[in-house]
Amino acid sequence: MSHFEIREIQTKDNQQVAEVIRTVLIGAGAPKVGTAYEDKALEDMFEAYNKPKSTYFVLVEHNRVIGGAGIGPVDDALEVCELQKMYFLDEARGRGLGKTMMDTCLQKAKDFGYTRCYLETLPFMTSAKHLYEKVGFEYLDGPMGETGHYSCNVWMIKEL
Repeated sequence: MSHFEIREIQTKDNQQVAEVIRTVLIGAGAPKVGTAYEDKALEDMFEAYNKPKSTYFVLVEHNRVIGGAGIGPVDDALEVCELQKMYFLDEARGRGLGKTMMDTCLQKAKDFGYTRCYLETLPFMTSAKHLYEKVGFEYLDGPMGETGHYSCNVWMIKEL
């Protein structure tokens, strides 16, 4: 197995992270509107997550970003964070790296003092939903907060 690294995002990663997210969404047939595809934050992810109780991790292999995921607050809910923009290129899938990234993000959420973690996804992202279920996320009947991702109509939460 090849060596990989999970680390916090750096300014130099911005373009690669945006490309990963957009590539995955296009490949999955996701709509460009109402998803992370059109987020202004994609143009400068380092700056977008350079805030209190927020962070974004990148998965790097052979000096190339092949995935990422972040943690940030849900609106003004001080105890609830959101798992955000968790996307992996095909070459990162099926290797347990999603679970490793998830564990990294959830540990950081605990370190930040969050007690619950929320996420949104698309109904046809079956592999992602399976991973979320496996680590203890449960389905919600509706969204929390105003993420702007109105096309993501699967909502889940996990007690930390």
